[in-house]
Amino acid sequence: MLHSSYYLQQLRDILYIAPVVLIAIMGHEFAHGWVSDRLGDPTPRMDGRLTLNPLKHLDPFGTLCLIIFRMGWAKPVRINTRYYKNRKVGIIMVSLAGPFMNFILAFVSLLFYGLLGKYGSADSVSVSVFIRLLYYSAVMNIGLGVFNLIPIPPLDGSNVLAELWPGVSVFYQRIRPYRTWILVILLASGALSRPLGTANAHIFNTLWGFVKLLLNLTPHIPQTSPFI
Repeated sequence: MLHSSYYLQQLRDILYIAPVVLIAIMGHEFAHGWVSDRLGDPTPRMDGRLTLNPLKHLDPFGTLCLIIFRMGWAKPVRINTRYYKNRKVGIIMVSLAGPFMNFILAFVSLLFYGLLGKYGSADSVSVSVFIRLLYYSAVMNIGLGVFNLIPIPPLDGSNVLAELWPGVSVFYQRIRPYRTWILVILLASGALSRPLGTANAHIFNTLWGFVKLLLNLTPHIPQTSPFI
């Protein structure tokens, strides 16, 4: 009986997680493509990546890791840096656009979470469902944003580090064939759990602190970080 209850809860969690994962991935990759497009690069538009269709942006391993570990990655947007007036600045801007978008989505999710908690009916089933969706949205977006700042290919942080420290590119080329498995092993082994959990918790609590100030929330709407 206990086992069936546990698996039922896991199924419920996946039903909540799946839609917010798609939105988080869509926002992340769309932001990469949009910024590159604004810098004069037509490649993302030609590749069909300037779309809100999340299916265009999914990476199977990365999406699975995001669902299981709350940290993952999407299919990288192809760019052509020759169109940038300043290549170094352009690459850094495009790389940081995805995580930045995830943090924006997390903040918006927590904002509506607070609004529903403050003004919504506690007895309403629909309000309860939306509150949970918004909570998971904040968690997944923060997890996706922080994880992608890690300087390991193909994550966004590796592009930023390569521009700030060009010598690291040689090392990245050597590990390129194994990059997906490196990330999966790091996640599955739990090696990243503590540092990423701490970073995620800090960002979550900071964003939630801003929301509480903006909405003047009273203690009857508590929210603790899901990462610690």
